[in-house]
Amino acid sequence: MPSRGTMTAARILSRPTEAVYSDRHRKWQGIPSIERTAGGRLYVDWYSGMDTETGGNFVVVTTSDDDGDTWSGVRFVVEHDDPEVRVYDPCLWRDPLDRLWLTWNQSRGFFDARVGVWAAVTENPDDDDPKWSEPRRLANGLMMNKPTVRGDGAWLFPAAIWACHPPTERHGLEAEQFSNVHVTHDHGETFALLGSADVPNRSFDEHMVVEKRDGTLWMLVRCFDGIGESFSADGGATWSPGRRSHIDGPCSRFHIRRLPSGRLLLVNHADFGERRTIEELEQQGDVKEWKGRTNLTAFLSDDDGATWPHRLLLDDREDISYPDVALGDDGEIFVVYDHDRFGDRGIYLARCTEDEILDGAPVRKSTLVNRALALPVEDRP
Repeated sequence: MPSRGTMTAARILSRPTEAVYSDRHRKWQGIPSIERTAGGRLYVDWYSGMDTETGGNFVVVTTSDDDGDTWSGVRFVVEHDDPEVRVYDPCLWRDPLDRLWLTWNQSRGFFDARVGVWAAVTENPDDDDPKWSEPRRLANGLMMNKPTVRGDGAWLFPAAIWACHPPTERHGLEAEQFSNVHVTHDHGETFALLGSADVPNRSFDEHMVVEKRDGTLWMLVRCFDGIGESFSADGGATWSPGRRSHIDGPCSRFHIRRLPSGRLLLVNHADFGERRTIEELEQQGDVKEWKGRTNLTAFLSDDDGATWPHRLLLDDREDISYPDVALGDDGEIFVVYDHDRFGDRGIYLARCTEDEILDGAPVRKSTLVNRALALPVEDRP
C-alpha cells in the first residue's frame, strides 16, 4: 500500500508515458522555474494536473540541450501517491557545487497551514539518465524562488507560511506565518530556521533575498499593494520592520539577483496600470484574479537597487506572469514565464544579454517551451 500524507515524499517519475502526464491531457499549467547546468543543459519545470490548483497537482520537468530552441517533452514528473496532496510551486537551482536542486511544496488541498518544502538533488544533470537523491523535507511552508548564497558561504532558502489565505487545517505554526529564511552551513545536509520578516499586506509572500554590497540582506516580498521589503544586518537572523519598497508591482511574482558584473537584475511588470485595492479584492471575494500582469520587463541597477534606469521589454501581453531566471556562462540571461494558464496555457522562454538591456535593444521573440493542449470540458465533442 503506497504511503499517504503530506509528510511522506512524492515520487519522481522518469520519462513517464502515461497519458495523464501528456500535453494533450493537461487542462491548465503555469508557475515555471528554470536553471542551466554546468554543461549547458536547460531545465524548466512547472505544475499542472486536475482542473485547477488543488489536490492531485503534479510537477512537470522538461530539458533542452540547444539553449531552448527545442525541448524534450515530459522528462520527469513529481507526483504524490495520495490524491489529496498537491505537489506544486517547483523551483530549480544550481548550487555552488554544480549540483541541480529540484524543490517543490506539498499540501493537503490548496493550503493546509503547514505545507512543506521538499527537495531532490542530482549530481549528474547533464547525463542522459540523471539520478535524483531520495526526496526529503527541508522546512515548513512554501518555497518557490531560488536560494541566496551569502558572502560567507551559507545558503539561505526563502520559505513562507502564508498569513493571507485561510488554512484548511491547523498545525500550531501560527508563529511561523511570516516570510522566513532557512539556513544551511553544510551544503544542504542540515537546515534550520534562521529568521523571519513581517511585511504588511504580504500576499503569498514569494520572497527573494539578495546581499547588498555592504553585506546587508535585502528581502523583497510580494504584497497586495506592490512589493514590500525588509533588511537584515546580521546575516538573516533578525529583520527590520517590513514596509512598502520603492519597487512597484501588480501583486505577482518577480525575480531579483546579482549578475557577475555586480549589477542587480530585476524581472518584473512595468507600466501595468490599474491595480485593485485590498478592499476591492475583499469585496469581490476572490484574491486570485489580478490586474496588471503585463509588460514583463528586465531591469538593471548600477547602484545596488536604488534606481533601475536600464530596461528591456520582454513580453507586453496580458496574463504574463511568474518569471524565473537562469544565467549562461557566456552572459546569456534566460527568463521563463507563463501566459494565460487556462487559455493559452503556454510556458515561454525569453533570452537576452546584459548588454542588450543596457542598450535597450529590440527584444528577441520569445520561444514556446510547452503548451497544455487538452480541450476545456465545454469544448469537447
